[in-house]
Amino acid sequence: MKTVVLCGGLGTRLSEETHLKPKPMVEVGGRPILWHIMKLYEGHGFRDFLLALGYKGEVIKDYFHNYHARTSDSTVRLAGGTIEYSNPTAEDWTVRLADTGARTMTGGRLLRVADQLRDGGTFMLTYGDGVSDVDIVAVLDFHRSHGRIATVTAVRPPVRFGDLTIEDNRVVSFEEKPQAGEGWINGGFFVFEPAVLDLIAGDEVMLEKEPLERLAERGELMAYHHPGYWQCMDTVRDRNALERLWLDDRAPWKTW
Repeated sequence: MKTVVLCGGLGTRLSEETHLKPKPMVEVGGRPILWHIMKLYEGHGFRDFLLALGYKGEVIKDYFHNYHARTSDSTVRLAGGTIEYSNPTAEDWTVRLADTGARTMTGGRLLRVADQLRDGGTFMLTYGDGVSDVDIVAVLDFHRSHGRIATVTAVRPPVRFGDLTIEDNRVVSFEEKPQAGEGWINGGFFVFEPAVLDLIAGDEVMLEKEPLERLAERGELMAYHHPGYWQCMDTVRDRNALERLWLDDRAPWKTW
């Protein structure tokens, strides 16, 4: 089963990093966040990826074109111009890299790779900037159980600030809450049937607007509720928080 990862956004709130690389290539623990997302899927048995590239997509292409060389020991025979690799540690992934336009919206990116999805049945899709400890197999099982054409993983957004309880100007309790207690948002980690592609008209369509809104109106969009860990990397603060968790060996999304 194919997993589409949307990798084309500009990442303007991470401009310290994204003026040189696309947002999915911003590193956490020395690896692009894209790698972490793909490892999550691999840990649940999914290794066939289709990356929808946009802004600075050539950086992602270069990364995977040279991935085997980066992760293996090598011997270079200068006279013959040959390279022999040993001790390979590369993942057993199939990675398709598709240019989907520098300014294309999320729905348009999906439409541009539709010819690689229409005949393959159920497929998955997520964003290239969010990690979670979600059980991908459970999301897929839920999708198959309800018989609709689309499933979104609903998550609770993380709270950015500590919760203070104050009495007479005195703080009587302080709690750094990891999540909001109420409300669910789109956390990505979608499962779709190919019929979803018929709802996208062109490059300018945002997946989160007309396509998903129409599916909801028709009763064809179901939500898998994930109360566990989820974090998108929108800002430098987010990146730094993810980095600390990884370096402290406390990364909740490391389920592989």
